[in-house]
Amino acid sequence: MNLYIKDIKNTYKNKKVLITGHTGFKGSWLSLWLLELGANVIGYSLEPPTQPNLFETLGLDNKLIHIIGDVRDGKKLSSVFKKYQPEFVFHLAAQPLVRLSYTEPKLTYETNIMGTINVLEAIRKTDSVRVCVVITTDKCYENKEWIYGYREIDPMGGYDPYSSSKACGELVVSAYRNSFFNPKDYGKIHNIALSSVRAGNVIGGGDWGEDRLIPDCVKTLSKNKIINIRNPQATRPWQYVLEPLNGYLLLGTKMYKDGKEYSSAWNFGPNDNDIITVEEIVKSVIKNWGNGDYKADTSNQPHEAGLLKLDTSKARAFLGWKPVYNIYKTIERTISWYKKFYNGIEKEKLYKITVNEIWDYIKMAK
Repeated sequence: MNLYIKDIKNTYKNKKVLITGHTGFKGSWLSLWLLELGANVIGYSLEPPTQPNLFETLGLDNKLIHIIGDVRDGKKLSSVFKKYQPEFVFHLAAQPLVRLSYTEPKLTYETNIMGTINVLEAIRKTDSVRVCVVITTDKCYENKEWIYGYREIDPMGGYDPYSSSKACGELVVSAYRNSFFNPKDYGKIHNIALSSVRAGNVIGGGDWGEDRLIPDCVKTLSKNKIINIRNPQATRPWQYVLEPLNGYLLLGTKMYKDGKEYSSAWNFGPNDNDIITVEEIVKSVIKNWGNGDYKADTSNQPHEAGLLKLDTSKARAFLGWKPVYNIYKTIERTISWYKKFYNGIEKEKLYKITVNEIWDYIKMAK
C-alpha cells in the first residue's frame, strides 16, 4: 500500500462521516469511496433526483445510514447531527441546475443559501465535528469569460440564479469561518476546520441529471436518436468525477491534521489542454459509444457562460493534488460504464466495476 492510500485511508477509517446530498451523482460516488475507505457514512438527502440513478443502481441504501431529509429543514438536520455526532461533514446537497434555476429561483436560493446556513448552524451545535467541506461550483466566480483561470481570491458573482446562489453560499461560508471557526482560533476557542471547494463540470458513469451534456448524450444514444446540443462552441472545465472527489478527501485529510493551515477556499479543475468545447465532447462520446450523430440546437436558450477556467495552482502546491486522467481518458471510462449499464449487466457486477474504478484511480493518484 503506497503512502498516499495509507494516509487517506487511516484518516477516514472508522470515522463518522455525514454527507448531505448523498443520493445525487457526486454524493453517490463519494459515499462509495468513503465506504471503501472504511468510514461509517451517514447520508442526509432528498430522494434520488432521477430514474435511473447511481445511488439505487449500486444499492447504497443498504450500505450506509440512509436518511431522507431536506437541508432547508434546519430542525430535522440538527437532530441528525445530534444523534450521530459526525466527525467529518461533506455538504453536497444543492439545487445544481442552471436551467432549473430560471424556473425555480426561490427554491434555488433557499436550498443553496439557507441549506448551507442550516448545515453550518448544526455544526456550531455539534462538538464532535472536526472537518467540514462545503462543495460549491466554479460558477460562483464573477465570470468575465477571460482566458485566465479564476483563483480562489477572485470576486464572487453569478449571472443566473444558480451561479448567484452558489456565490452567496461562498460568502456565507467565509463569514462563518471568520466569525465562528476562525483559523487563528483553531485549537484554542474551537476545533472545527471549514473549507469550501469549487470544481468544474464533472462527468462519469451513473449521472442521469437533466440538462447535463453526458447524460443527455447517453440517454439519446441508447434510444438510437440524434443528439441535440446547445452552445456547441462553449467550453467548460470538464473533469472525471473522481478528480474533485479525490481533492475533497485529500483536503479533508489535511484539515483533520492541521485545521489552521487548510481552512480556506480551494479550486479543483482540469489541465488547461483538457478544456474543450461541447462539440468536441459530443464527438468523443459518439466515437466511444460506437455510433450516433448530433445536431446543434441554439434556439431559445437561457444565458450560459461561453468560457470558464479555474486556476488550480493552490491545490497543486499545498495539497499535492493534480488531475489523473485527461479528457479523452475521462470520456472513455465514462462511456464504458454506461455501455455496461445499458447492456443490462447485473447490478452486483456493476457494483464491483464501480468499486474497481475507484481503486484504479487511487493507484494512479499517488
